[in-house]
Amino acid sequence: MKLLLRILITAALVMVISYFMKGVVVEQFTTAIIVAIVLGLLNLFVKPVLVLLTLPVTFFTLGLFLLVINAMIILLCDHFVDGFDVSSFWTALFFSIILSLSQSLVYQLTGEAK
Repeated sequence: MKLLLRILITAALVMVISYFMKGVVVEQFTTAIIVAIVLGLLNLFVKPVLVLLTLPVTFFTLGLFLLVINAMIILLCDHFVDGFDVSSFWTALFFSIILSLSQSLVYQLTGEAK
């Protein structure tokens, strides 16, 4: 039940952010749900590998390279999900930052924090 709630919250945030952010297009809410699921799976399986492979760069940049990894995850999600379009790397970077911050805020407000 907790996982389903997190997916729905993430999907709603994706829809809201895409409405206000130029360069991010989500066709419908079912697409946003698929985006939330794919983002979760990419964060679960691909992101740890990328973090491990880029550990020296991440260490050298004091962790700021993790933002680049998050943007790459968003672009991968754009590649896999039809109906979800991100126009550029910078748009993906800002989208990932806004999504992460808004998820943290909503999870704190709903008591779903990790």
